[in-house]
Amino acid sequence: MHSTLENNALLDVRNLAVDFVTAAGTSPAVRSVSFSLEAGKTLALVGESGSGKSVTAHSILRLLPATARPAGSIRYQGTELLTASEHAMRAIRGNRIAMIFQEPMSSLNPLHSIGKQISEVLMLHKGLNKHQALERALELLKRVELVEPEKRLRAYPHELSGGQRQRVMIAMALANEPEILIADEPTTALDVSVQQKILALLKKLQQQMGMAILLISHDLNMVRRFADQVCVMQQGEAVENSPCQQLFSQPQHPYTRALLAAEPGGMAAATEIGEPLLTVTDLRVWFPVKAGLLQRTVDHIKAVDGISLQLKRGQTLGIVGESGSGKSTLGLAILRLITSEGGIEFSGQPLHRLSQKQLRPWRRHIQVVFQDPFGSLSPRMSVSEIIGEGLRIHAMGSPAEQEQVIINALQDVGLDPDTRHRYPHEFSGGQRQRIAIARALVLKPELILLDEPTSALDRSVQCQVVELLRELQLKYNLTYLFISHDLAVVRALSHQLMVMHKGQVVEQGDATQVFGAPQHPYTQALLDAAFAALPTA
Repeated sequence: MHSTLENNALLDVRNLAVDFVTAAGTSPAVRSVSFSLEAGKTLALVGESGSGKSVTAHSILRLLPATARPAGSIRYQGTELLTASEHAMRAIRGNRIAMIFQEPMSSLNPLHSIGKQISEVLMLHKGLNKHQALERALELLKRVELVEPEKRLRAYPHELSGGQRQRVMIAMALANEPEILIADEPTTALDVSVQQKILALLKKLQQQMGMAILLISHDLNMVRRFADQVCVMQQGEAVENSPCQQLFSQPQHPYTRALLAAEPGGMAAATEIGEPLLTVTDLRVWFPVKAGLLQRTVDHIKAVDGISLQLKRGQTLGIVGESGSGKSTLGLAILRLITSEGGIEFSGQPLHRLSQKQLRPWRRHIQVVFQDPFGSLSPRMSVSEIIGEGLRIHAMGSPAEQEQVIINALQDVGLDPDTRHRYPHEFSGGQRQRIAIARALVLKPELILLDEPTSALDRSVQCQVVELLRELQLKYNLTYLFISHDLAVVRALSHQLMVMHKGQVVEQGDATQVFGAPQHPYTQALLDAAFAALPTA
């Protein structure tokens, strides 16, 4: 392993090992990891899920569960953290070394206002009174460039967007002006344009404060823009540690080369284009804004505002745009899961005219795969029960025939049919998404709505799922409606592209043409944000 270690580093990790001891035995999570972090610099820990990135980062602040057994050395300004007293660690945590997490919604207390949560940090660590803490909280929100900071102080987490919540998390982390900021997947759940803004903000704050950043990510495009040094982890080991530019131009380890190559590539599968399968005409989803004592409607939020589209059999329509652009609302409206106005015609049948009872037989022809496979699969049902649920609801075949169809569906998505009696928690994220795809496939649908199906997955697993979706499309002449903010995945799967902004379509056409020569400024900005760090070759 190529390694660069400095004795005068702000943080020096040497031969870190972490084992988890349970009744079933000892499981090694991290083995002999070494790296250093200098003031004002950014070190990125990269690798697939399960590589030990987060365990390594949590070891620094001693945030590991009781079953963990860390060994080796973690020195912060000469202080050994692994053997420091709990009193000493409390003085360091959040004060000298701060941390921001991947999902701000689960990190923020939903019952307290933003102002109260930031003030709490300041009163605890700085000894400020309530008034002083609120004034300082307002300064911090201005520093992280949150729009209308006075208003946001009184807001609750659910009232903010994902990007706004992440800015609040950064403000809380910076409250005590730490010397080291640990950022654990800080932009994974955000749109590309919001990602770029958050990264630019972190870089600006780093330069202003001389702060060191330990960045944990599986997004190599982000790492390439942001890091000075990169440590690549595989199965708990650091297999390569190099300056960022050198690692991307001359990767030494085979695993690093495989990670860099794991970019969804190529174009959508060349399918036999059939007649129009789905036609949407002037579709509108308006949510009323009520006010006053009588709660009269005073305005509308136009989530989907007059959208028309036509999707031919065997093709994929990619729908892109930032959070709040109306992508998922459009998908739910097409599925008739929310109330809408306008025309929805599927295979010649006007679905918008059907009652829910009349619509039920048509549901088997239109299936959906969601973003979070763990959240969309019942933990109390076995894989066989999950996949076979639709078969039982639609009374398709005898129990023996249903069992065979389930086995075939699992084989289609590359899973061992013998695993069908296991439960979702026993599978990896990529395997769970394959189960979700099998559940959709089992009813032999004509159209599958894919709502952010790869955004929670590592790049290498994303590539596998993209390849699987291509193969299934060719095998069964499937039609996909593909909603995503990950433009690299959209480019690899879509024949047609539709760009949404504030409930409206700003650009629509052949995917190759839109990606190659975008016409609308919003589309151009989205593509610049997504592909700015990609090599031109």
